[in-house]
Amino acid sequence: MARPPLARAKLLDAAITLVRQQGYAATSVEDVCRAAGVSKGAFFHHFADKDAMALAAAARWTEITAPLFASAPYQDAPPGLPRLIAYLDFRKAILKGSTAEFTCFAGTMAQEIHCTSEPIRAAVEHCISSHAATLEADFTLAILTARRPEALTAQDLALHTQVVLQGAFVLAKAQGGPEIAAQSIDHLKRYLTLLLTPETLP
Repeated sequence: MARPPLARAKLLDAAITLVRQQGYAATSVEDVCRAAGVSKGAFFHHFADKDAMALAAAARWTEITAPLFASAPYQDAPPGLPRLIAYLDFRKAILKGSTAEFTCFAGTMAQEIHCTSEPIRAAVEHCISSHAATLEADFTLAILTARRPEALTAQDLALHTQVVLQGAFVLAKAQGGPEIAAQSIDHLKRYLTLLLTPETLP
């Protein structure tokens, strides 16, 4: 995939950083230009307005995060439940730095704009749901291995995993640190282990 032009990439990366730090409403075009070291003229060369930048930033977020997860250590775990647990261990391991450094750009945007911009809402929802979809094959195998009821679907569990993670990020912001997020991930690991470990026959 070709990289975007340098000025555009700088603007998008600056926007992502600032939104994670202070939210979308508090981030102005001037803030983004200053952080990127790019003129407002260059900004409006690439984007019609702030919302157009936000749509592009959502796509940029996926470009940044998809390779991170595709090459993460959990990918080497056995498929099914072991890989899902390893995925959660990885999510816990990257709870480092300030809340702005480990929380999700897409989730932050969704909290702010879900009622005010349908295009941006749809774009950030796609970021989250497309990442959840990368877990579905392992959930499918885990459900089959555990012989769980047909009503239990891989898509539902993959999305539930993201619900827990996004909620954990909100609480981490409220409490000012990663501890509550780490605890939530541990609870999710216990839940999935209990739900998807095959029952042993007497």
